[in-house]
Amino acid sequence: MDKMNHEQKNSYLFITLVQQYQMQAWISLGKLKNPNTDKIERNLDLAKLSIDMLDMLKEKTRGNLTAEEERMLTQTLTDLKLNYVDEYEKERRAQQEKSPPKEEPETAEASRSANTPEEKITS
Repeated sequence: MDKMNHEQKNSYLFITLVQQYQMQAWISLGKLKNPNTDKIERNLDLAKLSIDMLDMLKEKTRGNLTAEEERMLTQTLTDLKLNYVDEYEKERRAQQEKSPPKEEPETAEASRSANTPEEKITS
């Protein structure tokens, strides 16, 4: 890195920053093992934060990136967003499968006939 000019160094640092957020997102999506725990862990809120940070970075650097940096950032965001949606849908389906099916609500007439004042007195 010592032999890089200022522009090359900044490009290298920018790509490294994008890759850091990318790795954090992949880990949070459960696509890679967490290197600290050596386990697959999924935290969609943290994944979304990493993706949002990259989106913000893209917006704030618009017009200031090289073609290579722009392509890399755009492709990274596309891959992460597609995988986020996939994981979000998996989680939503899993939650639906855990929930018991909702019972049909009683009709007003059936409810009234079962709870008449006469029935309460004789019960």
